[in-house]
Amino acid sequence: MTIKQKLELTWIGKDKTIKVEPRILVHDGTKDYGDKNTDNMLIYGDNLLALKALEQEYAGKVKCIYIDPPYNTGSAFEHYDDNLEHSTWLSLMKPRLEILRNLLADDGVIFVQIDANEMPYLKVLMDEIFKRCNFINIISCKAKIAGVSGSHLGKSLQDNVEYILCYSKEITQFNLYSIPQKTLELNKYIEDMESAGKSWKYTSVLQGLDQGTFLKSFLSGSGETISLYRHDNYQILSIQEVARLFCNHDIKKAYYKYIDSIFRTTNAQTSIRQKVIEEIQGIEGELFSIEYAPSKGKNAGKKIRSYYKGNNLIAWLKDVVKVKDNHIYKLDNMGNLWDDIQYNNLTKEGEVQFPNGKKPEMLLQRILEMATQPNDLVLDSFLGSGTTAAVAHKMGRKYIGIELGEHCHTHCIPRLQKVIDGTDQGGISKTVGWKGGGGFKYYYLAPSLLNKDKYGQYVISKEYNADMLAAAMAKHEGFLYAPDQDQFWKQGKSSENDYIYTTTNHVGADVLAAISGEMKDDESLLICCKSFDAGVANGYSNITVKKIPGAILGSCEFDKDNYNLNIINPPVIDEEE
Repeated sequence: MTIKQKLELTWIGKDKTIKVEPRILVHDGTKDYGDKNTDNMLIYGDNLLALKALEQEYAGKVKCIYIDPPYNTGSAFEHYDDNLEHSTWLSLMKPRLEILRNLLADDGVIFVQIDANEMPYLKVLMDEIFKRCNFINIISCKAKIAGVSGSHLGKSLQDNVEYILCYSKEITQFNLYSIPQKTLELNKYIEDMESAGKSWKYTSVLQGLDQGTFLKSFLSGSGETISLYRHDNYQILSIQEVARLFCNHDIKKAYYKYIDSIFRTTNAQTSIRQKVIEEIQGIEGELFSIEYAPSKGKNAGKKIRSYYKGNNLIAWLKDVVKVKDNHIYKLDNMGNLWDDIQYNNLTKEGEVQFPNGKKPEMLLQRILEMATQPNDLVLDSFLGSGTTAAVAHKMGRKYIGIELGEHCHTHCIPRLQKVIDGTDQGGISKTVGWKGGGGFKYYYLAPSLLNKDKYGQYVISKEYNADMLAAAMAKHEGFLYAPDQDQFWKQGKSSENDYIYTTTNHVGADVLAAISGEMKDDESLLICCKSFDAGVANGYSNITVKKIPGAILGSCEFDKDNYNLNIINPPVIDEEE
């Protein structure tokens, strides 16, 4: 017998499974803010318990996850004491990542920001959980300014980079909605190109262009109607000629003045270009254009005009630059090195102090532009100062933010309130034109369903009322809590005909007979109660009765409120172990 082996990361305690209690979330409307109909959620409590609480309802629904967990560096953040022993850190990250993967939609993506101390270990762990085939990128992000001094001077180079590990749920369904671009003033960009010995090809200027003479219509391979035109009145000059004739030899002025007319030609292999080449064969002329409405892409449904010089497509410089504050900037794809995001002067963003832990709003904006569209659901289970939620809010995404520290109340809530009021005009507010609006709802974790009495026996928590108990038992048994308005025993369902009923009353034969009389032939019912008559359910094939707490004892860890990553004193490992 051949034993199939797999590549994986091992550590002390990896095989010890954490059975997390599926808690219910309690809504506290007194801390809600803004639109009462919002889907946005702010959750206060341990994030592993909170993730487990979300799993049943939100599995497969989250489009983008960004987390910035404690880095395990011993850097003593003010709000995070994260000096964990490696094995403990990995053991606590693993169940979180497993639930996070379950929450992701099939076309979803997760971004995990980390520094060099745990990044290699985290990469192998995520390969195992998300599968290596779903790995997208490691993004290197300049997070600090490298100086000439430091505790490692003479031993190593100063660390000024953090890493963002990016994985899809299913790579075949993942879409990258935008590619991050960096900007450089146009003429500086051209100088850099020439200094590097690269050819700058946007050097032609098209002037005096007529509207064109209609020649004919034809269909593209996708069935779009394309109108073909020939142009006879136009003039093409080099940028040097334009600078000499009209700009007193000033090349920069020529680029700025004629930016809308500057072009290059390209022989890009597209189905549309091949079709145009076929249609202009035998027609006199050098400059042609086509007009049509693409069926897909960024211009889907919009009528556009493209120009051809001979068999080559004309590419306009205006399409690869942006104009801001009377300056023209060349846009260039960044790849996975992000060295343009400023980490200094972050104290003004959100008007909350979070030394060494706050992330720039521009960073989250870039991530959400890449991975989401408006109304997509975003999740951050290490919300910190609230940056992810604030950015998602301003960008019109739905969000769930989880934070266990008291700064959920001192940082996240005030920050989001300012965003909703429109008074937060820092960060990306001006870039996206944010004026305010929306809202969030506040939730906290219910206490453990079971805790030990003075005799060491598990009993139902006194903090649970009847509704909370019914909701908790529905979650434990895999039912969706949804009380029926007409039939009291339909408190939740797992399918159209499968129901659950939880009661603290004794269940006798009369109760069962009454319920059975209301049930349809194809319906089944699980009853959870504190006590019931012996053999009471034997006569009903479609009714099952369980006693609580016995029915759920051993299914998970009860009476544990803290799976905190921020352990100050990690456990001592036995020498033999």
